[in-house]
Formats: sequence, structure tokens, C-alpha cells
Amino acid sequence: MAYRIIRSCKSVAKAAQRFHASNHGLELPKRNFVSTVNENLLTAKVPLISTVRYTNFFNKLPAEALWKGVTSVSNAGRRRGRGKGLKLTRNLNRGQIIGVGKVNMVWPGLTAPVLRGKELIQQEKLPEDPERMAKLAKLRDENSSRKSFKVHPLDRGWSGSKLPGRSIGPPDPRGEETFEGFDTICLESKPVFNMSANMGRKRRMSVFVVTGNRNGLAGFALGKAVEGKAAVKNAKNRAGQRLLHVNIYNNHTVYHDFFSQFGKTKVFVKKQPEGYGLRCHRAIKSCCEMIGIKDLYSRIEGSTNLQHIIKAFFIGLLQQKTHSQIAEEKKLHLVEIKKETGEFPLVVASPPVVRKREEIKRDEILDYTQYVMNNRVVLQKKKFPPFYTKHRSWEIYLRRQEYHRNQDKVRIRLLTNYGELRSYLTDKYPEARPPRKERKPADADA
Repeated sequence: MAYRIIRSCKSVAKAAQRFHASNHGLELPKRNFVSTVNENLLTAKVPLISTVRYTNFFNKLPAEALWKGVTSVSNAGRRRGRGKGLKLTRNLNRGQIIGVGKVNMVWPGLTAPVLRGKELIQQEKLPEDPERMAKLAKLRDENSSRKSFKVHPLDRGWSGSKLPGRSIGPPDPRGEETFEGFDTICLESKPVFNMSANMGRKRRMSVFVVTGNRNGLAGFALGKAVEGKAAVKNAKNRAGQRLLHVNIYNNHTVYHDFFSQFGKTKVFVKKQPEGYGLRCHRAIKSCCEMIGIKDLYSRIEGSTNLQHIIKAFFIGLLQQKTHSQIAEEKKLHLVEIKKETGEFPLVVASPPVVRKREEIKRDEILDYTQYVMNNRVVLQKKKFPPFYTKHRSWEIYLRRQEYHRNQDKVRIRLLTNYGELRSYLTDKYPEARPPRKERKPADADA
């Protein structure tokens, strides 16, 4: 650029040398004319007025389009998991008030009343607020960051921040039914695709839920929609319209053991005493919570398709028989014997007419578990001993631990009975008591 400027100045000087100027008929010397031309070139001139355009894409497009260009991700990138860490858009108009800006001015009729009493208010400049920009930035940043809401660990679902295992609330009211006391848990949430000739690959969300009132009334359903929230709503409301009644024994477990199958999925369920808890598949555990079952053991064999597991479990629950039904079918007294009552026989159901001993056949099934399992026996696989029990080191370990066997149980029993570690020799030899650590009083610690 500098080279072009110097070259243009040389061309102007040469043109001036070839030009002969006249002053009242007198020819001026060439040297003086060139110097005057150079002086005119070096003097400051008024800049020429040039056209400037203030139009660009910043004031052509709205704020939503500008933020979309910065924060958007393509569909292909979104399917690959990109764009999850992008910052949220900020509303730059938030905190802006008409008439209030960087210069703190009083504008009568806009930021202040026109009259104050009988005095007419004039425009005036107030002292600047140094914290104004900081307050604006703080106000705009409130919604620009993702807030993490603390959720109870038992309500966080099965894995991370995903939907399966989380509570999504009761179904929407329908007519006079408001579904009070109901709750819904999502069991499965996944994208599904359908390929058609005219629409191509169409993507939708599939949500599988179970709902119940924790008192023997529950239902499950599958909902699909383009958006995840719509799929959750469809599944939740559909489950509320397909409620089933399940019999619960003593409000804590099933009536008896049962086996059920759906497709290639086999479910084995065992009745458990009170306080046992739920030891089963996580989907079955969620169903038990919605139904109101508190103690249960189940095992799954074959396919682990989640929808097949739930269907097989509900089939088994609906096929179970109550004690009165079994007593009427067999026309015999149904007697319960369990360890909690010291194996004392307790009659839980009786038919209106009881058969006599002579009427009972020899090959008739009288075992309760065998009868409710339809004369099936669950295969109990043999538990093989660990590999290290064949080594000589295991024998040495057992020999060393033989002296300490049952010491933990004896210690617990003595502490329970006497409140201290003592035996029948404690009174005879009081000096043999173990030393007790004396606790310091709270005042001394303070």
C-alpha cells in the first residue's frame, strides 16, 4: 500500500513539471511550481464524506435466530450425543428499562414525574451507579446455567439421570376419577424407529410405565409419541385406564409361591415372611411397590425382556388363589405352620363341607406348595464348594479358626443377657473381668 502511495505522488510531481502555469502572462519557474504543488499535497485536507452502511446480520435477524445459530446442533450430531454441554441462551433484554442506561439521567415523564408539587422537574444528570453492569450480568446469568435439583437417592432412578426407575406422578384426572393416592414409575424409555416408503425413517419415543395405589390396585401400559414428555403422558394415562386388582396376603406378600411364563421369560416367585424385603428384579421391585407388596423373592430364567418380565409377573399375580378358594376346591381345612408362631398349626380357611378321611385318595396332592405350583417342582441346582476348599491352606485355616468358632455368637448372647461379658466364674473371680473404659463426662470435654 505504501509503495502505491509513493508511486502516485511521483506521477503527480512529473505531471506538474510538464505543466506551465502563467501569472498575468508571465511564466513561473518550474522549481517554484513543483514546491507549491508538494506543499499543497502535504497540507491537511478535510476528509471526503463517504457512505457507511450500518446494516448487518446482527440487526437484520431477531435474537432467537442469532442464539440458534450459536447453540444449535445438527440432527446427526444430536444422535451422536453432541451438544449436551452447550450453554443456555440468555435474554439480554432482561433488566433493561426504557429511560435507564449507562448515563444516569432524570427524564421527566419517563423515569420521573413531570411535576413535584408545584415545581417543574428539569432534566439532570445523576451520579453513576458503578454496580449497574454487575447487577445486569448477575440477572442475566440466573437462567443461563443449568440448576441441579437435589433428589433423594431412593428417587433418582436406576441409572444416573435417566428416566427408568423414577416417579412421574399419578395419571391425569378422567371424569370424576382423580386418582388420589396413585403414583407411576417409568420402567423403560427408549427411542424406536419405523421405516416407511414415503416418510422414510420415523423416530418416536417408547415409554413403559406401571401405576398403582400401593393397596392392591395397579396397571401397566406402553405409550409412544414423537416427544418424550408426550409419550410419558400417554403411557401414564393409559395405565390408569387398565387397572387390575391383585390379592395381597396380610398386606405384605403374595398368597403362595407361583410360576408364570410369557414368551421365553420364566418368573419364579416365592412367598416370604414379614420383614424379608424385596429381593427381585428391579422392574418387579417397582411393580411390587406400586401394588403394595413388601416381602417377596423372585428369580428370572430365560429372556430378560423387560415388558415380558412385567407381563409374566402380572399373569402369575392374577392366577394366584386365595386360601378360601383352595379350601373350597380341596374341601379340606387349610392349616398354616410357620417358624414365626413356633410351628403351631393355625387353620386359615375352612370349606362349608369337609371331606372325611375315607374320601381322600392315596395319590391326592396334600402338600400346599406342590398343589399351588400345579404339581411342578422347581429345580434347585446343587451348590458346589469353592475351589479353595480343596487346598491344604484351607485345612490350616480351619484348624486355626477352630478356637474362635462361635465366639461372636457367645459375645452377643452374653451382652444381651447380662449387659457385659461375664460367665459363671465371674462372681468367683471378679478380678478376671475385662477392663471397662470409663467415659469422660460431657462437662469435662467441653
